[in-house]
Formats: sequence, structure tokens, C-alpha cells
Amino acid sequence: MAATNMKAVKLRIKSVQNTMQITKAMQLVAASKLRKAKEKADQSKPYFTIMKETLIEIARGNTDFQSPYTKQVANNKWLYIVIAGDRGLAGGYNSNLFKFMESETKGRDYMVLPIGKKSVEYFRHRGVELFTEAYAEVARISVSDCFGIAKLICDAYSKGKFGHVLLCYTDFVSMMTQTPRSTSLLPLSDFEEEDADEQKTKEPVRDLILYEPDSETVFNAIVPEYLAGLLYTSINVSVASELAARRTAMEAATDNASEMIEKLSLYYNRARQASITQEITEIVAGAEGN
Repeated sequence: MAATNMKAVKLRIKSVQNTMQITKAMQLVAASKLRKAKEKADQSKPYFTIMKETLIEIARGNTDFQSPYTKQVANNKWLYIVIAGDRGLAGGYNSNLFKFMESETKGRDYMVLPIGKKSVEYFRHRGVELFTEAYAEVARISVSDCFGIAKLICDAYSKGKFGHVLLCYTDFVSMMTQTPRSTSLLPLSDFEEEDADEQKTKEPVRDLILYEPDSETVFNAIVPEYLAGLLYTSINVSVASELAARRTAMEAATDNASEMIEKLSLYYNRARQASITQEITEIVAGAEGN
């Protein structure tokens, strides 16, 4: 009976060791990819910043400026662009984002543009209306894909299919912290007006730049570029967040496996010692009986 129990413990130790090798390998792979992903996210931010400054400059430099992308519309339909991961084993990366989405969409009429396999699976399982499933794998989305997504969104927004566009992603705060966030994409009402206090302290707006054919046409042409830049940056940040979450989760799993092996080895050694002691006792008892 003891031998059978010891054999089961030994098999259990071997199984945990194999699992630990996998989690350790996944931890190293995630850590290796994380550095490149973070560099990519940092490099994509300046483009978005320049595009945003250009939009603000055009909007503020034209007092009679009007654009379909800055007007509040009566349509209360929301489009949520949700960037999740393609795979699991990343701790609470995906689940935290979906919990955040549930609080954001409460009481709203909305549809979703899912980016990432987990995002597609989650909203399809819940019967949520999907805008498109063409970008289901976040790892394969390129800069050109982001421009395609932005143009698709702008065309649908201009046709009145929805009145608000919100982007939900996971922000990379640090190696240990990744926080779900949301940012409004359309309408760009923030560029049309400034706060009253800021207007009092600034000089009167003067239109010093001439745009061809006109500022409104240039503004409307830049908007898809701006959305694509923001989307590309958010995807890069989300990928970095996923890798950081996976590295942390696999590190914790490796540590837990190591601790479990120590406990099982201790139990195995005690059981083996008890078995040896019992055998010696039986031998001594038999010798005394003779």
C-alpha cells in the first residue's frame, strides 16, 4: 500500500516538473517579446501626438469651422472597439478588460468591433452585435490594417450607423500593473470648443495658415489618419500589456510549481523513510521470533 502511494507521489512530482518547464519557457518567451513590444509602443506615440496637435491647430484656427466629425449627433448607438488578446494564460488581462466593458456598456445600445480572438469569442458568445470580424487576430494587425479600420469607422459614422465611438484597451502602466482604459474617438467635440477659463487667458484666435482646398477638407482627411494612429498605438500598448501580464502569470505559476515540488518531495521522503523503518522493524521482529 505504501509503495503504491509512493509511486503516485513520484508520478505527481514528474508531472509538476514537466508543467514547470512549460511555464518557465512561456515566461522567458513573454519577457523576450515584451522588450520589443514596449519599444514599438513608445515609437508609435509621437505620430499620434503630431496628428492630434494638427487637428487642434486647424480646429482652433477657424472660428467658423464645421465638420461632421465634431458635431454631436442624435444617434445614441455606440460602437466599442475592444482590443483583447489572442490567447489565454495571461492572468486577469482579458477578464479585467471584459469586466471593464460591462460597466462601460451598462444601459447603452451598442455594437462591438472586436480585435483579438478572445474579444471575438467573448462577444459572440454573449450575442452582442459585431460591426465586423475581419480583424480577429491582434497579432497580425499592421499599420495598413489600422488605416483600413479607421476608414471603415469614419464611413459608417458619416452614414449615421452610430453616433459615438469608444476605444477600450489595456494601458501599460508598469511591468506589474496593466489597467483597462477607454478613450472617446468620435465625435471630436473636444477640438471644437475650449473651456471658458482657457479662452479668457489666450489671445484671440487668428487664422494664419492657409489650407488647400480648404481647412474643413483637410481636417476631414486627417481624422481617419488620426484615428488610425491612435488605434495602432493602443494595439501596441495592449500587446505589451498582454505580454507583461503573461510573464507575471507564468512567473507565479513557476514559483507555485517549484513550491509544490518541494512539498511533494518532502512527503515522498517521509513516506520512503517510514517504509524503510517499517521493513527494518519487521526484520528485527522476525529475527527475535526465531
